[in-house]
Amino acid sequence: MPQTQMHGRYYGTGKRKTAIARVFMSPGEGRITVNRRSLEDYFPRETSRMVLRQPFEVVDRVGAYDVEVNVRGGGLAAQAEAIRHGIARALLGASPELRPALKKAGLLTRDARKKERKKPGRPAARKRFQYSKR
Repeated sequence: MPQTQMHGRYYGTGKRKTAIARVFMSPGEGRITVNRRSLEDYFPRETSRMVLRQPFEVVDRVGAYDVEVNVRGGGLAAQAEAIRHGIARALLGASPELRPALKKAGLLTRDARKKERKKPGRPAARKRFQYSKR
């Protein structure tokens, strides 16, 4: 698992669909920066910000760490979930005893659902062209 400690910072990689988040966590007062922008600036929807904070709420460490994230690919929702996955992994690097709580909440599991590929002879992955008997 790619969570490591570097110079007092903890690292975790999170993925969801085609979004990949690199999360750097260090002890601090709860500042979250995404692609060098503030959390509120990058994620205007409250739902995305809530998803992102879930790992801290599960282990009761809200405001204990400053988080710096580089994220690319996917849409905003997938990026928020990728960051959540990365934060959960970085928290494991910070304190491995949090593993049972994070695992029970399902935050360490990589959500493997992706868009299904389009098939030949069809307009989409499963949709079929209109059929006319006569």
